[in-house]
Formats: sequence, structure tokens, C-alpha cells
Amino acid sequence: MTVFRAFKLRAIPQVSWSAPHPLTIRIPWVTWIPLLLGLALFGLGEAMLVAAGVGVSPWTVLAQGVALTTTLSIGWASLLISGVVLLIWIPLRQMPGIGTLCNAVIISAMLEGALPYLPRPDTVWSGVIMAALGILIIGVGSGLYLIANCGPGPRDGLMTGIQRRTGWPVAAIRGAIEVTVVSLGFILGGTVGVGTLMFAIGVGPAVALGLSIVGGLATRWDHRAR
Repeated sequence: MTVFRAFKLRAIPQVSWSAPHPLTIRIPWVTWIPLLLGLALFGLGEAMLVAAGVGVSPWTVLAQGVALTTTLSIGWASLLISGVVLLIWIPLRQMPGIGTLCNAVIISAMLEGALPYLPRPDTVWSGVIMAALGILIIGVGSGLYLIANCGPGPRDGLMTGIQRRTGWPVAAIRGAIEVTVVSLGFILGGTVGVGTLMFAIGVGPAVALGLSIVGGLATRWDHRAR
């Protein structure tokens, strides 16, 4: 699948190692591998974005804005935002799963574990390159864990829920969500950097590309195995 076709992707691909349903309790062992690897890559990409030092993700900007306009810390503001997003899942009929729990645990652990070992760029341009690489890694990680079909994280679930209800392209939906979030965070007083804008604009295409690459490779593998 070409890059341009990837940007028009309108559904999460299903392959042989995808779980049959997000609420599946006994997940096949072959599904655990892409699920855990995908979440680990997602956490690594987030850590690279932080280490790049050119701006945090849009959702962190929103958490900063909420914290500044309330008595909450950034951590509690982020938790509150996640709770609100999960409530939006209800009308979207988005289903949680073991992947939803793994999302919070593994991404946070990877972020904390990788950050001390990542280099800190000494120029803006090297920081921009590092941030761009981190966004691409987040896209590949998202492709792996979303195709595993074990339940998305709160924010990815918002994307997949809207996509399933509207049929719109994944890249467009994710991009619109991130731009909306960073705009609201900026209005509330959050700090926006170059990396923030890169993430807001680039994560939608990165996720779509990741889904396309992972889905395409998995489909070819399935055909060869038959």
C-alpha cells in the first residue's frame, strides 16, 4: 500500500493474530507479542518526544492548561481528562479490553525507563529530527497494538470510536483530535512548542502509515502461511 493510500485508511485492519474481540479474556499468545511490542514502541516514541526538548504532546498541553485553570496538578489533570475521554466512549460504543489497561501501564513504564538513557539534542534542528523520529515510532507502535484488537487506550479509543461511527479516514480523525486538543490547551494557558505542532499535525498520518505497514506485512504473512 502506498503512503497516499495509507492516509485514506478507513478501518483498523484485522489479521490472523488480531484478537477476535476487545473483551476477549483468553488472548492468544501470538497476539500478546504485537500488543506488548506496540505499546513499548509507543512509550519509546513518547520518551523521544520529551527528550527532544522542542515541545510536549498536545494532550500534555491540555493537561497543563487544565492545571493552570484549576487547583489540580498536571498529573491529576491528565487523569481527569482520561476519565472524560472514557465517558465519551459510551455514545461511541467503544469497547475497552486488556489492551486498555496495558496501555496505561506499559507506555508509562517505557516512558520512565527509556527517558534517562536517551540523548538530549544540543541544537533545535537535532531536537526536531528526534521528535519526528519519535512520532514515526509512535505510529508504528500504534499500528501493532491497535491491530492486536485488545482494546485501545483512552485517546486512541476516541479515534477508533469516531472512525467506526463515521467511516472517515483514520489520519484525518486523529489529526483533527490532536489539533483540537492542542488548541484548547493553548487557550487555557498550556505551553506549545515546535514538537507539539509536529505531533498534532503528524501523528494522524504516522498512525495511518503504521496501521498500513503492519496490516500489509501481516496480511502477506497470512497468505504465505496458507
